[in-house]
Amino acid sequence: MNHDPSTSSFYISNDYYRRLVDDFADWQRDDREVLDLALRDAVARLLNKEARLLEQRAYDAWLALYAPECLYWVPSTVERGDPRREIAVAFDDRRRIEDRVFRLKSEFAWSQQPRSRTTRIVSNIAVFAAEDPAVLMVRSSFMVTEFQAGDFRTYTGWSGHKLRETRASFEILVKQVNLIDCDQNLRNPSIIL
Repeated sequence: MNHDPSTSSFYISNDYYRRLVDDFADWQRDDREVLDLALRDAVARLLNKEARLLEQRAYDAWLALYAPECLYWVPSTVERGDPRREIAVAFDDRRRIEDRVFRLKSEFAWSQQPRSRTTRIVSNIAVFAAEDPAVLMVRSSFMVTEFQAGDFRTYTGWSGHKLRETRASFEILVKQVNLIDCDQNLRNPSIIL
């Protein structure tokens, strides 16, 4: 029997947390950097597509980039260590991501009235090998500018993506968004970063 991750968080377990903490602990090492230009270009296309879909508010297409068992994580500490011991701006499994998308697409997302317009810059993309040969870890810098109701907000930092290769491309297993001002008043971001 296949389990639908949109109905419960069955995959978020102590083992999942341990793997998550391990995967995001010591992966940005020079000896693990992938130098294959074609592979790096394919990863850059995925990250650029993700940014474009979010700019266009094409949330269903954006969600399709993610694996059925995925995580969207925005730590609120500079150390970004262990989500079991630290608060997060967002720590969304598949079910929560789908809730967020549903709300953003509805007319009842009051924090998005009027809807935000965003532009995103993704740069400094580096790809790293993981223990599993089908998995890649990716680091990129980003800047998101949001305009809503006459107000500009800017979010900057770096993202860590954990990707798994598929036949067609990659699927996103984890996206960790590391804001440079994560420990400051963020005024409750209502967009997907």
